[in-house]
Amino acid sequence: MARITVLGGTGYTGSAVAREAQRRGHDVVVVSRNRPADPLPGVTYTPGSVLDPDFLEPVVADSDVVFESVAPRGEMAGKEEGLVERLIALTAGTGIRLGVMGGASSLLVAPEGPRLYDVSTVPEPVRLEVETGIALLELLKNSPENVDWFYVSPPVTFGVWAPAEEKGSYRLSDDVLLADAEGKSTISAADLALAVLDEIEEPRYRRRRFHAAH
Repeated sequence: MARITVLGGTGYTGSAVAREAQRRGHDVVVVSRNRPADPLPGVTYTPGSVLDPDFLEPVVADSDVVFESVAPRGEMAGKEEGLVERLIALTAGTGIRLGVMGGASSLLVAPEGPRLYDVSTVPEPVRLEVETGIALLELLKNSPENVDWFYVSPPVTFGVWAPAEEKGSYRLSDDVLLADAEGKSTISAADLALAVLDEIEEPRYRRRRFHAAH
C-alpha cells in the first residue's frame, strides 16, 4: 500500500485517479482548493493552494507518490510550469515518485512525427494549454537523474465535456497518438485512472511519458 497524494484531486482526472487508488486500498490524500460535495470514504481531503510553498512542501514530503493533475486554467493559467518545477525540486533524491497529468499536444501523429499540433496555428484561447503540455514534458526530461517521474498524455478527445464509455481496459503508447478504426482518440477518466494506478503499482515508464487511450 502506498501513500498517494493527488494534487487537483477533485477535478475530472484527479478524482478518477483518487477513486481508483482508494478502490485498490492505497492511502489516498486529495489536495484541492475546496472539499468535494461527495467525498470518497477513507480518503483524506486537504484543502489548500498548491501555489503556496509552505503548504505544498509538507504535503509532498508525506507521500510515496505525488500525482499532479491540476488543470492549467483559471488561477493556474500560466502557473503550472512553476508548480512542476517546485515538485521536481521537492522530490529530487527523495524516492518520492512524481506523476504529471499532461496533455496530448506533445504526441506525434507517426513514429517520425510530426507533432500533433503546430503551436503557431493553434487558436489563442487554447494555445497556452498546448504550450504548457509541451513545456511540462520538457521540464521533466531535463530534470535531475534522481527525480523518479512519469508523464501521462491523454487522447485528443478527453475531458468532462467529452465523456467516453468505461471499458475497463486501455492501450498504451510511448509517443505516438492512438486512435480507433474510425480515427477517434478517446478514453474515459476511469480507464485512464487504471493506467495511472497500474504504472504506480508496477512501474514501466520511469522517467518517461506514456499515452493511454481506448
